[in-house]
Amino acid sequence: MPQVRRALISVYDKTGVVNFARRLHQLGIEIISTGGTASVLSDAAIPLRTVEQVTGFPEFLDGRVKTLHPAIHGGILARRDHPDHTTALERLHINHIDLVVVSLYPFEQIAARAGSTRDDIIEMIDIGGVTLLRAAAKNFQDVVVISDANQYDLVLNALEQSEGECPLELRQNLAKDAFTRLSVYDSAIANWLNTGSPGSKQPLKQGLGLWKVMDLRYGENPHQKAAFYVENENLSLPWKQLQGVELSFNNLQDLDAARRLAGEFSEPACAILKHTTPCGVGIGDSILEAFQRALATDLKSAFGGVVALNQPFTTEIAEVISGIFFEVIAAPKFEPEALTLLSKKKKLRLLETHIPPDPNETAGPDIRRIRGGLLVQDWDEGFPELEEVKVVTKRNPTPDEMEALKFGWKIVKHVKSNAVIYCNRHATLGIGAGQMSRVDAAEMAALKAKQVDLDLHGAIAASDAYFPFRDGIDVIAQAGATAVIQPGGSIRDQEAIDAANEHNLAMVFTGRRHFRH
Repeated sequence: MPQVRRALISVYDKTGVVNFARRLHQLGIEIISTGGTASVLSDAAIPLRTVEQVTGFPEFLDGRVKTLHPAIHGGILARRDHPDHTTALERLHINHIDLVVVSLYPFEQIAARAGSTRDDIIEMIDIGGVTLLRAAAKNFQDVVVISDANQYDLVLNALEQSEGECPLELRQNLAKDAFTRLSVYDSAIANWLNTGSPGSKQPLKQGLGLWKVMDLRYGENPHQKAAFYVENENLSLPWKQLQGVELSFNNLQDLDAARRLAGEFSEPACAILKHTTPCGVGIGDSILEAFQRALATDLKSAFGGVVALNQPFTTEIAEVISGIFFEVIAAPKFEPEALTLLSKKKKLRLLETHIPPDPNETAGPDIRRIRGGLLVQDWDEGFPELEEVKVVTKRNPTPDEMEALKFGWKIVKHVKSNAVIYCNRHATLGIGAGQMSRVDAAEMAALKAKQVDLDLHGAIAASDAYFPFRDGIDVIAQAGATAVIQPGGSIRDQEAIDAANEHNLAMVFTGRRHFRH
């Protein structure tokens, strides 16, 4: 095995690099470094040579050109088992470089950050770092390549145990990681550049760079293998698990849906979901009140569900749920006493997480796989249509009705199509989800309310898409609702309007639908 005698360190992220370089020096390994990395290491009194001293050429173009030089890449790419390579290095007075350590410019983070200019983003397209990684990874038979600070200890341990040598298997694995990082990095750049194509809102080519962060017990069913990936190696898990058994594939789908729904509200809000479909949603003056209102919609269906709160989970809620079985509870924080009470539920998963989700989690497109390819779309986010709803009936909604209509509209977006819900301005009262006809969805929602003795008189109805016939409006009126919100857009809109007028319903059109398949 080749011995590591000389290392090149050039990292944007300086986390852990001082300790790493110090331990390399203690092993007798010569260090070459660049720019800001060299300054940090020199300030820590770690002996080194700068790239300029090695190449005899200063960095220039604002640092765009530093390591792009034969004295650097010749030392990395030369094969130790090729005599003519060795002769060439000796003739040109070039030394081997046996270890290359690089962290790339944070292109993905800067491209996703609000306020970044085009020039800001372009400057984060790494050239020298990418070239160093590619050269070292290609020559992994002779060179060790580190592309992530998490690999520092792994390499140091190997070097310390083998007197400066690194096993071939480890070198090959590190090369694989480096090429994976490069693939993700290049895909991010290509996607960003392609997105701006004239006449297209989606990239002409879509590169997917995915990093596995955890294996799951199984997929939707026990015979399916599954894992959780992120699109950026610098993203950690978007939650912190405080207790409970490991998360499943289905848990994570429900968790994502619950976080998105609870995150639609600025006031204290609670969303309870089962199979990615809401069982109940509530808002209130306190998070306890919001939880109680959400739970009252459908306690039976909430059994085994996922709960998301947009405010800290309190001790009062922990006391309320002592006899209720939930799979997952997610909140920004948990009060210490609440955690103590919930610790008795050993299997209950408690997650601290951003609600609404952090913007970085939705920086890329919404992608779904089907047989033969991928479907790519923008995320369905925001409700600009609520600023300009159109009253289409003779009767205008009352202020309370309008408040309830807007509340219901935010919820029905998250219900599987065809979807109709009943609610007041504080909570859902009945949810009809995933029905093949819209009238069935209206009837199912009314039936769910009746099952738990919730009175729909004075409630409003929200529909995720238009009513193709008047029968849905008739069902809503018979259930006791007094107002309806829907997108409109049917060739039979007038039939629905006439029906609403006959029943003295107020109805508003949004002009925008929210299908959820």
